[in-house]
Amino acid sequence: MRVRATVAYNGGSFHGFAVNEGVRTIGGDLTEALTRCLRQSVDLTCAGRTDTGVHAWEQVVSFEAPDDADLLRVRTAVNRMLGPTIVVRALEAAPDSFDARFDATSRTYRYSILNREVPDPFLADTAWHISHPLDVGKMNAAAAAILGEHDFTSFCRRQHTADGTEKSRVRVVYRASWQRADQDLLRFEVEASSFCHQMVRSITGILVDIGADRRSPEAMAAILAAKDRSGVPNLAPPHGLCLWSVSYS
Repeated sequence: MRVRATVAYNGGSFHGFAVNEGVRTIGGDLTEALTRCLRQSVDLTCAGRTDTGVHAWEQVVSFEAPDDADLLRVRTAVNRMLGPTIVVRALEAAPDSFDARFDATSRTYRYSILNREVPDPFLADTAWHISHPLDVGKMNAAAAAILGEHDFTSFCRRQHTADGTEKSRVRVVYRASWQRADQDLLRFEVEASSFCHQMVRSITGILVDIGADRRSPEAMAAILAAKDRSGVPNLAPPHGLCLWSVSYS
């Protein structure tokens, strides 16, 4: 049967999601655990390949399992092996054609910033600590410039297909805004059809520059239009980023 898994993880000690020989990855550990529980080889497809150090609350994964598999037992066993760093939140039968990647209609990422003078040891692994004040109003004004369909070349690393063709960096952003979770914790949520490599961290880095008055809010539209990666030198660190949710029709 086709299976859909909802997975959460702390990616701090992993080299991203994708299976990569010689290094520890989320997909590698999850594949090994599922293979042991199901007693057959497992080939995972995920909704979005998170990079080294990036977390997820609602990563969606699809794979094949025996028709008689007890999914509740499998979920319990996998969580005993991998938890609490990697946790299968839900495991359920899916339509035969379900594909976690290609059936997804959008992904939402959340970036967290602790914006106060004193760090918090309990947020150190999941939020970027910035001690100088940030202007959330200016950051939201700048974020509005990325809404809609754009070529995000200025914010993405170049990637190529197996035959050497350069991948498109055109994406559709549905929403992008900052909110205060509390007085000191800022959260940036951005939803798009999909994301290219380092896109959210690049955008976040520029928005932080704007919030710190190192650039004007109008700079965002100019950087986007330039289609020049060299105009975005600073990436936000990976530990503040989390794949928050994935939407399906």
